[in-house]
Amino acid sequence: MAEAAGDGGWPEPVVRVQALSESGAATIPDRYVRPETERPSSSSEANAVANINIPVVDMSSSPGTAAAAVAEACREWGFFQAVNHGVPAALLRRARGVWRGFFQQPMEVKQRYGNSPATYEGYGSRLGVDKGAILDWGDYYFLHVRPPHLLSPHKWPHLPPDLRETTTEYSEEVRRLCERLMAVMAVGLGVEEGRLQEAFGGGEGAGVCVRVNYYPRCPQPDLTLGLSSHSDPGGMTVLLVDDRVKGLQVRHTGAWVTVDPVPGAFIVNVGDQIQVVTNALYRSVEHRVVVNAAEERLSIATFYNPRSDLPVAPLPELVSPERPPLYSPMTFDDYRLYIRRNGPRGKSQVDRLAAAAATIPNSTTTTQ
Repeated sequence: MAEAAGDGGWPEPVVRVQALSESGAATIPDRYVRPETERPSSSSEANAVANINIPVVDMSSSPGTAAAAVAEACREWGFFQAVNHGVPAALLRRARGVWRGFFQQPMEVKQRYGNSPATYEGYGSRLGVDKGAILDWGDYYFLHVRPPHLLSPHKWPHLPPDLRETTTEYSEEVRRLCERLMAVMAVGLGVEEGRLQEAFGGGEGAGVCVRVNYYPRCPQPDLTLGLSSHSDPGGMTVLLVDDRVKGLQVRHTGAWVTVDPVPGAFIVNVGDQIQVVTNALYRSVEHRVVVNAAEERLSIATFYNPRSDLPVAPLPELVSPERPPLYSPMTFDDYRLYIRRNGPRGKSQVDRLAAAAATIPNSTTTTQ
């Protein structure tokens, strides 16, 4: 159930949340209990009363219509649901199926793939290396897909037998969708179609990784979170959620909105790197995951990121005397070190980057 203290760089034994859930305990350990201000509360869920949801964008509509809808969603929400996206529904079912199969494997099988904070690749149960930190009620599996030199075949599970083939096919389809979305987002900004992709290092330079999230049943769901409030540090996230069980909440106008997933849709959200590149015209948004006592939940997040050693900064076309650059250049390698050290903490990292840029007199940007 737990790894040795300090093993692989973790500061203390790693406990698998799935094992806690399956133990039959009626209460959760203190390590998972959130402060009262961070606990889920029906009174703070805006759509419980107003029935609002994140925007839905039809990717099969005309290019201009899709670009306008995506731009509005990225400016106002930082999130949208993409329908008619072109990824086969059968592949979505297979991807969910193989990963449910992995998390149903015996614990000794899963433990062979235990991860470390050096790369997070493999089977994990915590983020951040702060000793004594409050933990989230969830396990996960993290994999690098691109660039090729980061691909680690020994980290890809062998069970179920078709997991590797399915995950490869799935991640390639979603990568192509991400490239389409980057072009649509650029058109919505009024810049050249390939401009955002260029800022990420081109199609061959961009990074792709997959995180499969598994949220077991929880005996006290009102006291904890499946994933703490955060904005995604990368460029863009394409999320395949469990269309049977809700759990994702998005912060909008000061309240938490529980996303009602459209069957077969992808949930797309802006990450911090796109906020930087667009000089905050498109904004990343805090989101979190709640859990429940009756149902487990699985989701598959594909992260599309800039080339890790490429300095990322606002596009010159989006900078003017009236709208000076809000961020100083920083590589994604340097940026994500904060997350790996501290775990998810709202929007503190991108806000810190903006604050640093504000202290530089007459700051300028480059796209390199």
